[in-house]
Amino acid sequence: MTHPLFRQDIFVETAFEKRFQAMLRSAWHKRSWHVIVADPGAGKTMGIRDLIKTAGSKAVLAITAPKNNDDEMALGNQLFTVLGLPLRGRWSDRKPKLMGHLYQYGTECLIIDDAHDLSLEHLMFIKELTDQGRLQYDYALGLCLVAAGRGTTIPLKETLDLPDPTWLQFRRRLDKLAPFCRVAGHTSDEVREILATLETVYQHLFPKLNLLQWAGSIYTWLPHPVLDPTHSGRVTMDYLMKLVTTALEWTYEAGEMDVQTGTLEKAAQLLVLRTRRKRSTPRCHRAHPPNARFLGWLPSISNGLLTVVSPWWNVLTVHACVRSPRARASYDSHRTTDANCRRL
Repeated sequence: MTHPLFRQDIFVETAFEKRFQAMLRSAWHKRSWHVIVADPGAGKTMGIRDLIKTAGSKAVLAITAPKNNDDEMALGNQLFTVLGLPLRGRWSDRKPKLMGHLYQYGTECLIIDDAHDLSLEHLMFIKELTDQGRLQYDYALGLCLVAAGRGTTIPLKETLDLPDPTWLQFRRRLDKLAPFCRVAGHTSDEVREILATLETVYQHLFPKLNLLQWAGSIYTWLPHPVLDPTHSGRVTMDYLMKLVTTALEWTYEAGEMDVQTGTLEKAAQLLVLRTRRKRSTPRCHRAHPPNARFLGWLPSISNGLLTVVSPWWNVLTVHACVRSPRARASYDSHRTTDANCRRL
């Protein structure tokens, strides 16, 4: 039977989350505008959710870009909802009051997740809303458009490069030094830090758990071309957690005290197989477990293992963020290491 811990949302304050949240906080405090891009599954949504919890007020509002609904009302209704306001009445009557509500609640920054799904109407509504704030209230809002993209892809840039005056004005609002930013995934050292944290999380289920001994092999597997099609050499949190939790869940069901070599290998094979089938077949087709023929790419876990222990462990939070003294000391810093910002 599966333990409930394997079904919980676990937020780990990884190196990626520190880089990502530093950019969000910088936009919040400076009231600046940015398009922030990271790989799918990097941990953007979890980082936004944690920031909202720590902000503890309406100073920072986060919404998700509407999907399959290009109308501005879909985006506006999300802002009304996150403010806790009713959706009664016609949109034409509620729309002019929205900026007043944001001013009244002291909102200083808007974060829009999945911003790659924003339509032209959504972007025009954002501009109109913030124009109203500057004109009627002399009030500036920070804006973070958080999008998923791989490699050199910068979502929204093609739209904002259009010669229409609306987009020229929108682009002028973007931060002059870092208008488009890409936040990098995890390095091998950062993967080891995450594995060390996960050991503490699952220690009561697996008293002899030692994930660090597999760090080298895990980092070798996860940049596989199926999982890392742009060959960035970085690891996303989604794939890392799927690999580790799948192996640990199988280990728990087998009644073992530590994860075995074969279990990790099978979990890695299954991760690649499911990802490959998800991209090449309709979603209604279910992936089958890997068989003996599905090898080739996967190096043996017994070859050249790295067992270096990281000098500092990241801090785990389950449903709430708990930070170490070192993390708290640098909590308000705005470091952007490995977050590549470009003036384009």
